[in-house]
Order: sequence, then structure tokens, then C-alpha cells
Amino acid sequence: MGDARAYTPRGRTVREGDQRTRSPRSGRTTDPFRPALQVLDGGRPARDRRRDADEEPPPQRRAKDRDEEPKGRGRGTDTRDTRREAPERDRQARTGRAGSERGRIQAGRAEPTRATAGAGRNRATANPRRAGSGRTESVRSGRDRRVAASPEPRRTARPGAAPPRPAGRRPAPAVPAEPPKLANSTRRLRLGTVLALTLFMIIGVRLVVLQVSDSPASAQSLLKQRQSRLTEIVLPAPRGSILDRSGAVLAHSVEARHVYADPELVKDPTGTAAKLFPLLGVPQSTLVQLMAKKKRPGGGASRFEYLARGLDVAEADRIRKMNLPGIGTGRDERRDVPGADLAANLIGFTGEDHTGLEGLEARYDELLRGTDGEKVYEIGRGDLAKEIPGGYHRETKAAPGSSLQLTIDSDLQFEVQRYLGEYMEKVHATVAGAVVLDVQTGEVLAQASYPPYNAQKPRDFEPRQREDAVSSVISDPGSTHKAFTIGAALQEGVITKDTEIVVGRGLRLGGASFTDGHPFPNGTKLTIPQVLAYSSNVGTIRIGQKLGKEKLYEYQQKFGLGRPTNEGMPGEAPGRLLSPDEWSGSAWGSVPIGHSVDATLLQMAAGYAAIANDGTYVQPHLIKATISGRDGTVTPAAPPETHEVLSPQVARDLREMMEAVVDAKGATGTKAKVDGYRVSGKTGTGKMLVDGQYTSHNAGSFIGMAPAEKPRFVIGVFADVPNGTGGDVAAPAFSKMMASALLHYRVPPSGTKPPTFAWKD
Repeated sequence: MGDARAYTPRGRTVREGDQRTRSPRSGRTTDPFRPALQVLDGGRPARDRRRDADEEPPPQRRAKDRDEEPKGRGRGTDTRDTRREAPERDRQARTGRAGSERGRIQAGRAEPTRATAGAGRNRATANPRRAGSGRTESVRSGRDRRVAASPEPRRTARPGAAPPRPAGRRPAPAVPAEPPKLANSTRRLRLGTVLALTLFMIIGVRLVVLQVSDSPASAQSLLKQRQSRLTEIVLPAPRGSILDRSGAVLAHSVEARHVYADPELVKDPTGTAAKLFPLLGVPQSTLVQLMAKKKRPGGGASRFEYLARGLDVAEADRIRKMNLPGIGTGRDERRDVPGADLAANLIGFTGEDHTGLEGLEARYDELLRGTDGEKVYEIGRGDLAKEIPGGYHRETKAAPGSSLQLTIDSDLQFEVQRYLGEYMEKVHATVAGAVVLDVQTGEVLAQASYPPYNAQKPRDFEPRQREDAVSSVISDPGSTHKAFTIGAALQEGVITKDTEIVVGRGLRLGGASFTDGHPFPNGTKLTIPQVLAYSSNVGTIRIGQKLGKEKLYEYQQKFGLGRPTNEGMPGEAPGRLLSPDEWSGSAWGSVPIGHSVDATLLQMAAGYAAIANDGTYVQPHLIKATISGRDGTVTPAAPPETHEVLSPQVARDLREMMEAVVDAKGATGTKAKVDGYRVSGKTGTGKMLVDGQYTSHNAGSFIGMAPAEKPRFVIGVFADVPNGTGGDVAAPAFSKMMASALLHYRVPPSGTKPPTFAWKD
């Protein structure tokens, strides 16, 4: 509709008055998109004063409007539109009618300001609700019009009515009632702005007071209050795995659960501990102590204490369903060794906090464990103690540890452990060990100890049972050392492979007697192969005397004695050598034959690998590579140290002569034979050292290589037994292990026949 309309209390609609007639004050409070309601007087809007003053309608129009004015404009609801045929009225009737009209105006009734062009016609509405509203006035666009008073019938003046105005005077326009005032939006905006600025000013002043004006004691108090609401949780870093050379898992971490306590929320520590200790396996007194309220070293109450770690998921779920106040569970991991005792003496084990305690787990703990993360967040008060959304939260992700790839072949390791256990049980060994080396690379393919232990339950075994016998047990190498003495003499040229050595029933040096296990008459000459085959002490001492103590000491070091090999195992024993100035009179007899020398089986096997590798020593090592836990990058281990000990020809001659130990009739190592392969090696019998003292048992050993013409592997076996020699207790186990290694790696049998030696009886 072109103009806005307003509803009177009596249901009549008229156009609202011109907004220009409003007072300035009311104009400010008017909604420009919704014209204010007007209170109508008698159903009629106020007369437009400005238009009345500016434009006077012609008489003809006023007369016509008077003729068309309806009769029923009173307070009643009669909607009948009766039209009188306008006869000529005398001047007095018009004057009376005008006076009566002015009386009505003064009584508070307003005339309509406009009339439609069709106001002279009757119009009935179909809506009964609008029956009492009278005619609806139309708007003529383009100009303003003033409505004149319509003629009405003569009426009798009511009591109390205003007297009629004099004829000819124009009635004064009625002043419309002031419309109701709307809310002032400007005042609301100003009031809101003042309140907001006041609030921010208060906050700013408080911040300044807290940061500048407060005392250190107040600041410390605030800090303590904040710390009391913070909970710190350690996010364990996934520990790296230990793998064999092909990637098979030897030890790794599996998903588990940990149980923790918030001492501030535990209501009954004693009762809670009584319910938990059967499930956790932790003493009740320890649990009570852990759940007791305590202060952290940095200040503030402790809100997190481990009660147990590495629990099975099912056990943790049972505890969680108990709904014990202050007790919770979280994701954790547990170290798992799938092979149980497979390479357990090498791998070692970890503690409850995933820290390596023994073996490779301890040696490479920093590499394997990674860096733990941390989660710190603010919690609310009460029994729920949940994290406050939007509160303080800081999380540092854990950095996974790297994995360790070993040179160990798990299949060969299993076979070596099996044969070692079988034979050592037969000879009642107290401790034994075996090692398999790759000749050319120095890689340790297998390293076994007896008795084995279950790395899943390490505390069920004594510490001595968990030691790695190959790298930590020290003993006299015995006759296995004779190969070093003879090899040094050959390299220095003091003997050749055709040299004959005069032997007899024995020697006495420095008050000590030295005899052979196979006694020979005085003046008997033995070839070098015979000295090795029969393990002649007298013959070897004679060769050592020709070599000299300085040269012998020099070659002992070249063969790797007197220092740890650094293969990777922690606690590796360095052994001990007598320097030339420490030699006594008896040392001339004991040192060349492997007594007064302390060495591990690993050191002796590495020296034999130099003979097998054409005289080049290659450092033995267990670590093949490391694998990053973050991006999987594989980093090969540093190349092993190498140095020359013997010339290739001397090494080949020595290997050939050592074949007599296995092949010659009556030799000490005949039980070390391997069908289809030429085998070269040496037996040894010494004493094992325990706490610096020699035991009464024998430390029997055998170290050999195959195929002798071009060796692929060196295997060393030793055992501490009540009785027996190396040829009896170690050589048989060597034979089984070497055959298994050659078959496992598909090494072809020897294509040449073993050498023949001219024996002199």
C-alpha cells in the first residue's frame, strides 16, 4: 500500500499523519521503517495543518465533499451509508449545521484529512469484522486534499455540548494525541558502551596489579594454585626392536597397560591397595606408599604415580571396571622376546620403566628407548577431575626409539644353542659358550651361552646364568694359543713348515715342569704338523724360545689378545697379557702354550678368523645396522677394523698344517671332523678364572674353520667341565655346529683332498 495505516481502538483504519507534524523529540525515537501508531480521535486523524495553511480547496470541492460525507460517523457502529439528496438549504440551516460540526470538533472528534474519489458511493464489505469501521478512504497520489464537512441532518443539541461557533468561521484543527514513545536505541548503545569500557578497565587494572604491584609471595601463591590444578602424564616413547640379520624379531615391545594413581583423589589408600595387590603383584605396603599424598620436587602436590606397568590389557580392564577413586589405566608397552631363550644372553632384558638392564638392551639403551613425551593439562575439582575444555594444555609427542639389526642369524642361532645344550648336559658342564664368525666380514652369525635363560622372566635366574659366556668368561686358552705362537714363528722366519723340533719327556723352567700329554722320548724330532696334531707342549716352548718374548707379545696383540674386541656386548672382558718385562723364568714355558694368558672365547675365535682370512684380522661385530624409529632410515654400522697379522702364504701353510689336528691318526681333534669338508683347527685345555682364582675344573675348547682350503666360517666352543679335554667335550659339539652352518648357507663340499703328512714315529 502506498501509505502506512494505523488501527484505531475501534477497528477503523486511516492513513497516519505526515511525519513532518511530529515533534523533534518524537522524530528521534521513530523507527524509520515502521511509522509510529497514532491515537485517533473519534476514528479520524488530525488535520494536516501545513496543507491547510498552504492550499485552500475550491468551494466547489468543499461542497461536493460535504454532500458525500456519511451520516453515521458517530460513536456507534451503524455502518449504513445514507445519502440525502441535497435540496437547497437556507442559510440558517447551513449555519446551524456548521455550528453543530464545530461543536463536534471541539468535543474531540477529528475529521478525515482526505477522501477518495469514490466516497460518494456506498460500499459494503464482505468481512463482518470490518463492518463498524466505516468507509476506507482512498489516497490520491500527486496532491494533498482537505476534506470538508459533509452535510448532516439537523440534530438536537445534547446536554453539555459545546455551543455552536459563529457562522462563517473556520473550525480550528484538532491537535492529535502524542503517540507512545519507543525505546531510545541511542541511549541503550551508549549505556552498553560505558559498561563494556568499565569492565575492560577493571580487568586491565587487575592485570597491572598482579604483574607489577603484587609481592613475590602472592605470585608464588598463584603459581602454586596453578600447579595444583595441573596434571602431568608421561607419554612413553615406543622402544625400538632388536632384529636378526634378516629382519626377524628377537625382541620388541607390544601393547600393554599401566595402572596409575592420583594421590589427591584416592580416598582410602589402604583399602584400595588391598584390592589391587592381588592383580598387580605389587606388595600392599608399596602400593599404600605410592598412593599416599606427597609433594613433587618442584613444588605442588603429586597427581600421578605409577603403580604397575606392562600389564595385560585384560587385567587392566578388570581394574578399570572396579571404578576405584583416583585409580586409572593408560596405554603402555611391554618388552616381549618371542624366542624366550633364543639369544637371550645377547639380548638381555629391560626393567619396568623400559630401561635396558643387561645385554644389548643395556648397551644400546639410549638408541632403543627414544625420548618420552609429556602431556600437561588443567583439571577441575571434584571426583571427576576431568580436563577443563579450553584450559591449559601442553603436549609433547614422544619420539620413537630406533631399532637395532644384528648380524645374528636366528635359525643358525637356534641350531647352535640346541647342540651346545645337548653336549654340555652330557659332560656336566657348569658354563659353556659357542660363537660362529663369518671369516671375511667378521660378522657374528651365532653366539650362544650355556645354561640359557628365559628373557621373559629374567629374575627367575641368577645373574651368573644370564652372563654371555663367549665375551665375558675368561680362561686360559690352553693349546689353542699354540697356533698363534707357531704362526708368529713362521711369519718371522724362525721356522718353516718343514722344520723339525726336538722334544723329550719334559722341560723345567723357573722351577716349573712342563710335559706333554703324549710323552715322547728325549731327542724325538717332530714336524710342525706333528707338534700341532699331538699338541706338544715341549715342542711349542722350543719354538717360543726361538721367537723371543718380545715378538711373541707383539703377535699376541696382533691376534687381538689383551683388549676387548668391541663386538657390541656390554661388559666384554679385555683379557690380560704378560708384557715382556713381566715374564718370569716359568713364563718362558707357560706363555707359549697358552697359560699365564687370560682371554675370552671371542678373542680366540677372532684370532683364528685372521688365519682363515689369509692373515687379515677383521674385528668381530654384532651390529649390522640401525633403523630409525621416526622415518625408517637404515644406517649401516661402521665398517670393522682390519689389520694384517700374517702374510697370505703363511696363513695358508698354517691352515694346512692345522688340518693334521683333525685328520692325523691319534691327533687330539679327530672328533671335530665334518663329512665332505676339510676342517682345520686346534684343541685346548686350560683353567677358568672365577674372581681372579683358577677353578679345579678344566676349560676344554676347540676352535676350527671349514672348508680348510678356503674357510667360510670359524666356530669356537668351550666348556668348563669337571673332567675332560677340549677334544672330548668341545670337538663333538663343534662338528655338529659346523655341519649345520655349512648346510644352512649351502657351502659346497671341499673339492680337494686333505694333505698327507710324513709322520715319524
